[in-house]
Amino acid sequence: MRPFSTPAIILRRTNYGEADRIINVLTPERGKISAIAKGVRKPKSKLAGGLELFAICELTIMEGRGELGLITSARLRQFFGDILKDYDRMQFAYEAIKLINRAAETVSEPEFYQLLADGLTWLGDLKTDWRLSELCFRLRLTAILGRGLNLLTDAAGQKLQADKIYNYDFVDNAFYADERGRFTSDHIKLLRLASIKSPAILQQVSGLDRVIDDCVWLARTIES
Repeated sequence: MRPFSTPAIILRRTNYGEADRIINVLTPERGKISAIAKGVRKPKSKLAGGLELFAICELTIMEGRGELGLITSARLRQFFGDILKDYDRMQFAYEAIKLINRAAETVSEPEFYQLLADGLTWLGDLKTDWRLSELCFRLRLTAILGRGLNLLTDAAGQKLQADKIYNYDFVDNAFYADERGRFTSDHIKLLRLASIKSPAILQQVSGLDRVIDDCVWLARTIES
């Protein structure tokens, strides 16, 4: 058995026995791992304060002979407590953790850790619209999973035009021109920016209220 230290984001905590918990965490180098925190549910546990949701934790874990390690120390590196001040932010933070947890079951990608860390950071900024955080998160997740939106060409292979209105074909994964469509050049502009920029920058884009809900709907549908 040998110890290692790592930053980690908690994905799930499961009570075990009388006072222990099984902790599933995401790490930048080792991906998703599981470890037991002994005695963490006792009132005077030294581990409890360092094993919070919506936080980046610094853990020391003793590797065992099986898949389950032993957490020997834990401290908070950064706690995004402002997420708890807004119900919608909190609900999507839970959803983001759930999405990453599910994705990490089948695919091992170092980008998952950074994306979840970014997502918590974005949601912790009360000055920005939480929907922008969701949009940025979902677009990046689908890109990592190889299901990203095609924001360059339409279903016919033609460059998207600013003067046309589009709908989205989920089978072909492309926009197609439709006079009665839902998506304009303003939608596509926001989607392109959200794929590469932070919510704080997107907050400065004019006319957000006209297009953001449609963009979030599209990102949710693609991700699902």
